[in-house]
Amino acid sequence: MPIVRIEDPDDPRLAAYRNVPDHRLLTEQGLFVAEGRLVVRRLIEVRRLATRSVMVTDTALVPLLDLLDTRQELPVYLVPQAVMNGITGFNLHRGCLALGERPRPSRWRELVTDTRRVVALERVGNADNVGSVFRSASAFGVGAVLLEQGCTDPLYRKAIRTSMGTALATPFAAAEPWPDVLRELARDGWVVIAMTPSIGAQPLRAIVPAIADCQVVVVVGHEGDGVSADALDACTHQARIPMTSGVDSLNVATAAAIAMYELSV
Repeated sequence: MPIVRIEDPDDPRLAAYRNVPDHRLLTEQGLFVAEGRLVVRRLIEVRRLATRSVMVTDTALVPLLDLLDTRQELPVYLVPQAVMNGITGFNLHRGCLALGERPRPSRWRELVTDTRRVVALERVGNADNVGSVFRSASAFGVGAVLLEQGCTDPLYRKAIRTSMGTALATPFAAAEPWPDVLRELARDGWVVIAMTPSIGAQPLRAIVPAIADCQVVVVVGHEGDGVSADALDACTHQARIPMTSGVDSLNVATAAAIAMYELSV
């Protein structure tokens, strides 16, 4: 790989890294950023996503050398920690960043063709929650994630980091128009389950045995309001996770993980 040592923070080859804190500017340039050695490694390994370049300190370079040796065409910029901090505007103690090129948006119908398990998010705005859902989806064999337009971008730096890089590998698509996508899936024979703490909903474990051989979409909603009334109406089932008294709901990412686990066993 062409490792280039750069000491000058004004070097034009590092210019795009100045936009790391500004997701909007990165997106306008067709880029996203991966942070940390594990996440950068996953980006480089996922060949469906193009890596533009890597910026790394001496310490962080060592555990990546084996992989970078297989990517001779990939520019690697070796910089002092102070230069990295100055360019990004914060103390990046992980010492490793990479710029990825945003892929062509997928169509949701293409993603559901070859899978039996999908999770759909509605207005999930917290990047940590979005990233956690992707991590659980990867862990429990969910083939795709569909996102209503009010959700945080899975390629936002914090979402990628929380997902431990699984947001780079798990296919996702915009679920628009929402909630008509859910109705279309139901018409196509999918079981569409809205996760809700409503007393009227069935316990999830009571539903699972009857749908074990079905294609299933798990729908989770906004951190405070839950799944909207329109989306609930579009689903074929409403399910809840029984809890002890005094607890009204679970974190959305936790609820999604439990539902995906129940459907995977």
